[in-house]
Amino acid sequence: MLDLTVISNNIRKNIVEMIYEANSGHPGGSLSAVEILTYLYFKEMNVEANNPKKQDRDRFVLSKGHAAPVLYATLAEKCFFDKKLLKSLRKLNSPLQGHPDSKKLSGIDISTGSLGQGISNAVGLGIGMKMDASNSRVYCLLGDGEVQEGLVWEAFMAAAHYKLDNLVVIIDNNGLQIDGKNEDVLNINNLKKKLEAFNFNTIEIDGHSFFEIEKALNVARETKGFPTAIIAKTVKGKGVSFMENEAGWHGNAPSLEQRNKALKELENKEV
Repeated sequence: MLDLTVISNNIRKNIVEMIYEANSGHPGGSLSAVEILTYLYFKEMNVEANNPKKQDRDRFVLSKGHAAPVLYATLAEKCFFDKKLLKSLRKLNSPLQGHPDSKKLSGIDISTGSLGQGISNAVGLGIGMKMDASNSRVYCLLGDGEVQEGLVWEAFMAAAHYKLDNLVVIIDNNGLQIDGKNEDVLNINNLKKKLEAFNFNTIEIDGHSFFEIEKALNVARETKGFPTAIIAKTVKGKGVSFMENEAGWHGNAPSLEQRNKALKELENKEV
């Protein structure tokens, strides 16, 4: 039986390490999404590291592409590529660029970066799967700040119109974006009522609880005729005390001292 807690802790340590090595990246929103990606890749999705292009695989789209470190660390933990490659994050000619590039790295289905375009691609994938009568599913992770983009709501409208019950939208609702609190920058509340108005089956969960993630994804599989949106309440910078709930860690790299402190905290969580 896989220990998802151990896996998620390994992913967190690799996120801290790779961003430190790059001296660049987005730790806050990467750390907040760790449990979500851990569960998707190690329990939920039909994907195989040794056959990453198999036709009947599920697809994952990281619409908030700046959180690429959490995707890279998860793919490495899943053995899509050697973990040694993680330290090449954002370096010249590395396949691990600042945003995911499907042409450069195995396991990336869609290149993302411009906010709102990932969910639009995910809707297209869902429509294509319906046309092919495929049983595959699409999982798309958005940031809550990203939901301020009008393009996102056009995609949501299309997903409901085409009855994409093979699409699961997960919103990493950590409450912060690069300029501060979402409610101060551009208030997105009440997300649940908005999504329900767009004909989504909408579920609110603790995004760090594997039990609640599992329960929500099971409901999504059972839902027919509607796309599902999971609003996952999370903590930006989760797992590293001095990064938690701090907007300043949206896009800053830790110093050597901060890196060592973060890794020590995460190592202590293993005991």
